[in-house]
Amino acid sequence: MAAAVSTPFSIQKLMILFITLVYQAYAQLDRETTYVFYLQDITRGPNATVAAVAGIKGRNWNFNTFGSVFVVDDPVTVGPSPTSTMVGRAQGLLVVSSRDGAYENVVLSIVFSSWQFNGSTLELQGINRQNENVRTVSVVSGTGQFRFARGYAALQTVAYDPVTARSTVRFTITLHT
Repeated sequence: MAAAVSTPFSIQKLMILFITLVYQAYAQLDRETTYVFYLQDITRGPNATVAAVAGIKGRNWNFNTFGSVFVVDDPVTVGPSPTSTMVGRAQGLLVVSSRDGAYENVVLSIVFSSWQFNGSTLELQGINRQNENVRTVSVVSGTGQFRFARGYAALQTVAYDPVTARSTVRFTITLHT
């Protein structure tokens, strides 16, 4: 029978192990990064960036009618002005998903075409509670510099002109890395 080999576990080895474990735990803590972008929305006219594509037959397809489906291709800018620097586009679908028309399901890809995130995307999904001042949706993924992104986006309409059907929505995106 082989003899068991016993090695004393020194205090120094225990301290090194403890420091290594603490360092690894700290390295895995979430860090938050926040970005602010603006969506430039136009719902009517020849330059519309939002269009109704489906709905319930016999009903008016609008943002408050259950079953209305819209496609979106909004410019994304760094500032609230429509003429500020464009960094990409928000492309996706909006579906009015509550019978009372208060909620719409949002599925958007923010596709960056310039700036420091060129070629990357952020994927957003969730319920947009249209009557609330600040609405939140989930950041569920991304590509490029945002691969495996997770977090949330707070949406707030900062300007609306009913005559031109133009609105500006601030997206404050908080990511956990």
